Amino acid sequence: MLDRQTFTGPWAGLPVAWSEDDTFDEETFRADVARCCEAGIPGVYSGGTSGEFYAMELAEFQRIAKCLIDTCHQHDRPAMVGCTATYTRGAMQRVEMAAQMGADAIQVALPFWLQVGEEQVVPFFRDIARAAGDLPVSIYETTRAKKALTLAQHKAIKDAVPGYVMVKANEGTIGSTAEGCEALSAFVNVFVSEHRWAQLGPLGAAGGCSALVYWNPRMTLELWEHMRQGRWDALAAMAPRLTALNDFLSAQFAPRGFTDTAYDRMGGRASGFLKTSLRNRAPYPSATLEDVERLQSWYEEHFPEMLQL
Repeated sequence: MLDRQTFTGPWAGLPVAWSEDDTFDEETFRADVARCCEAGIPGVYSGGTSGEFYAMELAEFQRIAKCLIDTCHQHDRPAMVGCTATYTRGAMQRVEMAAQMGADAIQVALPFWLQVGEEQVVPFFRDIARAAGDLPVSIYETTRAKKALTLAQHKAIKDAVPGYVMVKANEGTIGSTAEGCEALSAFVNVFVSEHRWAQLGPLGAAGGCSALVYWNPRMTLELWEHMRQGRWDALAAMAPRLTALNDFLSAQFAPRGFTDTAYDRMGGRASGFLKTSLRNRAPYPSATLEDVERLQSWYEEHFPEMLQL
């Protein structure tokens, strides 16, 4: 079972491959999961924002989760399933399904359509833990849920849910700050983006829910080895380049309304590692082959290592 010692590293948060008729392309998705496992990525998950949990029916969720879990286990790698929903019972149904199918961990964010009240935060995660049984629980903390948890709330969740092992800390949440990361790391693993590893690694950050790792697994796993060995200068030297990449993507594609999954499909295809479709589900815009070529051109000029798998 995953614990604080083993639930670390850059976990690949994969997008789901969709066919031209907007149905699940199991063959391509299974091959992408296998490719991540074979590259030595510590774990694979789907059902986060890149995995479009918000844009699939329950039967699709079940089929995709089973494909993910089975493929990871065939390659002796752990699988985490994102189970976020807009209401408690919906999330619990997904958690129960993932547990029954053999997931190694589950991830869930607070329900996000209506803001969850202060008094409902801990009971929500207690209900999730009851559905998860013995599975480790990861919190996907994002301001998209309309609430940033306090340190006291994280501690209260940990007291109520001993299986709370990891938090994916996004910008605007306590784990993405130096003080917050250090405080949270006393009782839970904090995952942050790779460009923050140099700053937050010395304060306890333990990995990331990553797209970069399937944009270029060789380079990202090298960064992870620096992290494990405490080579903060090496990480600091790479951080400005990762920030420049983020700035380029934001400037070029944010005005077109790209969401996480559009960026991550484009990045995985630009390096040549993923074979997933560029198509993501409407109404959110998808990347195009021309966008992939634009990113490849930027890599050639500014970041050629990204093209060297």
